[in-house]
Formats: sequence, C-alpha cells, structure tokens
Amino acid sequence: MKKVKVHITLKEGVLDPQGKAIQQSLHALGYEEVEEARVGKMIELQVEEGPHIEARIKEMCDKLLANPVIENYQVTLEEAVQS
Repeated sequence: MKKVKVHITLKEGVLDPQGKAIQQSLHALGYEEVEEARVGKMIELQVEEGPHIEARIKEMCDKLLANPVIENYQVTLEEAVQS
C-alpha cells in the first residue's frame, strides 16, 4: 500500500482571487510584508501497489484531480503506515 500526495497549484499568470483575498486580509491585519498569496490544494490517496502505479496516478491527475490547462501538480509517493 502506498500513500500518494498530490499538490496542486495554479499556473503562473492565472488569476487567483482567493489568494488575493488572503493577501488583502493579511495586509488589513498589519502583515504588509506579504507580497503575494496563492492558494492550492493537497489530495491524499491510499493506493495498492502495482507495476504501473505512477502512470495510473498521472492519469488520475490529468483526467480528474487537476486541470492541466490552468494548474500544475506534483506527486509524492510514500509507504503507507500499517495500523
């Protein structure tokens, strides 16, 4: 069993209204040093190991988990903790 972490972020140049709202709120709280805030998401999956698991995960990201037109993603695989 593997634990998969998929980190998804907007590509540079894509407007991020949620990030802009966070930046403005931080400024309102006195954190003027924040020049930019960008919001992303992280998805964790537990998957069975197999010979083509990396390719299958890439398929999942390209078809459903991320929008490759406006988002980048990075995949991390690690051993799942058995309890």
